[in-house]
Amino acid sequence: MAKIFIIEDEKELAELVRDYLVQANYEVEIFNDGQTGLQAALQDNPDLIILDLMLPRLDGLGVCRKLREVSNVPIIMVTALTEEIDRLLGLKLGADDYVCKPFSPKELVARVQAVLRRAHSQPAQKALFKIDESQQRIWYKQKTLNLTPTEFRLLALFLKHVGQIFSRGQLLDHLNPDSFEVTDRVIDSHIKNLRRKISETADTGSKHEWIHSVYGVGYRFDYDENQ
Repeated sequence: MAKIFIIEDEKELAELVRDYLVQANYEVEIFNDGQTGLQAALQDNPDLIILDLMLPRLDGLGVCRKLREVSNVPIIMVTALTEEIDRLLGLKLGADDYVCKPFSPKELVARVQAVLRRAHSQPAQKALFKIDESQQRIWYKQKTLNLTPTEFRLLALFLKHVGQIFSRGQLLDHLNPDSFEVTDRVIDSHIKNLRRKISETADTGSKHEWIHSVYGVGYRFDYDENQ
């Protein structure tokens, strides 16, 4: 049974989420401040953490940063501040997903299940793709993907951070950190081409999208568990 920590100072909300997760057969513990939750997580190694952004003693960003120094435990951030989304999804911070308050407990349970599924499947699935940085080539199994240099950089980034959501702004910065001429539509075009090339090479057609659109935010890469 997977163990989930909820680090949330709104006690009624934390208890409501706990009840839904227990019904979904998870073991759940609640911590009402960041410092206590961090110490417990470092000692007990939970399978996933639901982490509120605004916490007493140590905020969610601080907890996440300290955890990422020593652990890859999946983290779902919870925030009421939509302007914080880019920070939550930053490469250095390393949150795996986020939800904005108010949210549906059922939706959060579904996100927990998805993040845990990705975390458990990644070690076996990583053998599907091979990256050669020196040649700027990527293979799916034994098949070479015919990628442009820009497509290579995008896919390599996704493969190194499977399951992580990237905003269009972050992808633009990764491709052209000093350029002011590239637009969101260019990113969308590259993503469309990458989806097509991966699906054609992997021979999955439209059965698996690989690079998923996250409404209002950006994109996330997931492996096809059936391949």
